[in-house]
Amino acid sequence: MQNSMYMVVWTVVLLACLAGSAEPADKIQVSATMNVLPADLTTRQLGANWASYNGDYSGKRFSSLSQIDTSNVRQLQAQWVFHTNNSDRMEVTPLVVNGVMFVTAGNETYSLDATTGREIWRHVRPHTDGLIDDASRHISRGVALWHSRLFRLTDNAHLLCIDARSGNLLWDIAYADWNKNYGATGAPLVVNDKVIVGTSGGDDGVRGFVAAYQADSGKLLWRFWTIPGPGEFGSSSWPGDLYLHGGGTTWMPGTYDAETNTLFWTTSNPGPDFDGEVRPGDDLYTDCVLALDPDTGKLKWHFQFTPHDLYDFDATETPMLIDAVYAGEPRKLLVQANRNGFMYILDRNNGKFLAAIQFANKITWAKSIDAQGRPVLTGLKPSPEGTKICPGFAGATNWFAPSYSESTHFVYFIATETCETFFTKPQKFEEGKTFYSTGVKRIPEEIAQKILLAYDLDKQSFAWRYPQVGRARSSGGTMTTAGGLVFFGDDSQSFEAVDAQTGKPLWHFNTGQDFSASPMTYLVQDKQYVAIAAGSNIFTFALPDTH
Repeated sequence: MQNSMYMVVWTVVLLACLAGSAEPADKIQVSATMNVLPADLTTRQLGANWASYNGDYSGKRFSSLSQIDTSNVRQLQAQWVFHTNNSDRMEVTPLVVNGVMFVTAGNETYSLDATTGREIWRHVRPHTDGLIDDASRHISRGVALWHSRLFRLTDNAHLLCIDARSGNLLWDIAYADWNKNYGATGAPLVVNDKVIVGTSGGDDGVRGFVAAYQADSGKLLWRFWTIPGPGEFGSSSWPGDLYLHGGGTTWMPGTYDAETNTLFWTTSNPGPDFDGEVRPGDDLYTDCVLALDPDTGKLKWHFQFTPHDLYDFDATETPMLIDAVYAGEPRKLLVQANRNGFMYILDRNNGKFLAAIQFANKITWAKSIDAQGRPVLTGLKPSPEGTKICPGFAGATNWFAPSYSESTHFVYFIATETCETFFTKPQKFEEGKTFYSTGVKRIPEEIAQKILLAYDLDKQSFAWRYPQVGRARSSGGTMTTAGGLVFFGDDSQSFEAVDAQTGKPLWHFNTGQDFSASPMTYLVQDKQYVAIAAGSNIFTFALPDTH
């Protein structure tokens, strides 16, 4: 952060305020009182603040705000747009606390007035040279907040602690060796005064892990390796030193159940991606949800969605924590729409498998899911000459956010119908190179399509489907509100709102840019805003003022 820039911005703002042309002083001063407490994250009524990547710990992305509803959403208007110069593919979900918005683009971090988009401070860190694969795209999905501190990951897997009031860097820790193909693309999560982090690089021959650092000092508290070492449970899948390159990275933030003090973190595909001959067995703990004790890092239970994955079906999609009556009895559920084409429902207290619902029409890698939650395979797998497999490489869904409405009891998420040709070729690990062993090709006559789905958890059936018009390139996620709406980035570059009960389209705004992010909402001075990143911009919307 450049202190001089910070002082100039604040001097200009204060002088303008004295002259009567700036925002009121109570707006300007909100950053000085910015403080995020555990109650902001554990609340069951997500409202004025959006204090973490998913809003709160549950991952449901359901807001109790209802000022914008089905009767007036057509009146939504753009309020302001914030443009960044160092990213044309923002994947961030903004955070807002007490009227201050925090945004990341590449390695840069911004504090903004959430009502005007005016920049308060900026922390600048250059892009890192020499990275590969996802890390080389310098992706950042946002920050975590704890009291007056902000935490973020950099493209080369550093954890930064920044003063959220001033933008001053407090400490900087390299938590993975990026020269061994590690990177970071996600957002951290703060739990019990600990900052929980993961890495990217599951396709690049790294060994995945989840780690916890003390929020005030940056001290490493624990590290859980997702690929077991020699002699540990599950190590038979990783002969020789392959465990050092087994993948299972943790590149999306998890969710947390405060009542049971359980952290739920998901893992990516095994490495090498498409050659399973060198990694026999189930390949634990890849494509899993891990239930961890956040105080110690000890594993409570795990569930593996795609054992011995040959298709790059990362399980890093958000594990939503939903309390609901399911199959006639109250349950504490974990619900995940998985990249492999099935939506899973687990008992989150013990990891017991309850159901798997096929949501993609085109699935050829598996016939079904058995009573224990394991796939019944078809035998199709990548081959030297190429094999057509559905869903394709990007999966039947992916990391972009699902959501759950406490009003409708529907789960909402974006699905993709597509198939691709999968190839395999043996490959030895080399530092500085990817570790796919080999890859996929698009099928020219295969037309991919995105679909917004709504699954009724009460009736255990799909309530509606909303097919998208576009090229299936969007990575726009969803968010739902007590106003009876689902907001999402559609596949034709429009930010859209539909009726949460029926799926009827109600409003859209053409951004002219593809979506690679998920929306959020917040309240400042009794006015509800909705925001989403598209391309290189943050777009913010609200109803017109009535006075």
